[in-house]
Amino acid sequence: MPRALVIRAAGTNCDAEMVRGFTLAGAACDLVHIDALVREPAALDAYDLIGFPGGFSYGDDIASGRILAMKLRERVYPGLRAAAARGCLMIGACNGFQVMTQVGLLPGPATKDGWGVETTPHQRLALSDNQGGRFVDRWVGFKVEPGTVCLWTRGLEESTPAAARGQVHVLPVAHGEGRVTADTPGLLAELERRGQVALRYTDNFNGSEGAIAGVCDVTGRIFGLMPHPERYLEWTRHPYWTRLPAEVRRGETPGRLMFRNAVEAARDVRTGSARPVQLA
Repeated sequence: MPRALVIRAAGTNCDAEMVRGFTLAGAACDLVHIDALVREPAALDAYDLIGFPGGFSYGDDIASGRILAMKLRERVYPGLRAAAARGCLMIGACNGFQVMTQVGLLPGPATKDGWGVETTPHQRLALSDNQGGRFVDRWVGFKVEPGTVCLWTRGLEESTPAAARGQVHVLPVAHGEGRVTADTPGLLAELERRGQVALRYTDNFNGSEGAIAGVCDVTGRIFGLMPHPERYLEWTRHPYWTRLPAEVRRGETPGRLMFRNAVEAARDVRTGSARPVQLA
């Protein structure tokens, strides 16, 4: 059985939901405080999946996710890089996505073997203030980018009849700093070319460049998004679930499918069906 780790800190508030997402998908999941990983970074070696949950880590006292990201960069990054190189899958939702961009896990190296090369982490994406200057807490529409390499979003389009996608392909958001911005004008074009843009908003409410809601690394295993898939594991969480077509509700929600995709991919890495990146 694949093993999942969810990293929490003071202020995270979606850690239990993320643990549940991994558990329902068939993984054995542990919830661990960042300070325990700082004391023993080698503990990462035991896990096939890693989750960075949403919330307001350390109260966002400096900036969203900054303190947690600093701890990870200074004390845990070598272990995270090694985990990525051996094929570990990772997800960061909302505050977790903010953390992953600051750590340098996303968008990650430009080549699939890049995780096996010793490098200093560098931030190239940021989640800036929403264009409206306000905190937004609601459900928003999304679409899966055609041709994305993201393993987490595989089959999302095919799992929903085209006529129902506008109703079903929604996720809850709750953030004030979710506008995706790049450090150079050419970065987004690079991400598009490499298939790293995973999700886009159908209504670009926060002004993200390219309406980007989620990105992955070049392997497709490391995924970050501002919406919360872990809050959409059952149809009853949908804002008007009783009006959804009955045939749609017999399948899995988009959030639950994302976690199942990841656990199945982690199982493939464990059994050797998927070849992990080799450390240099």
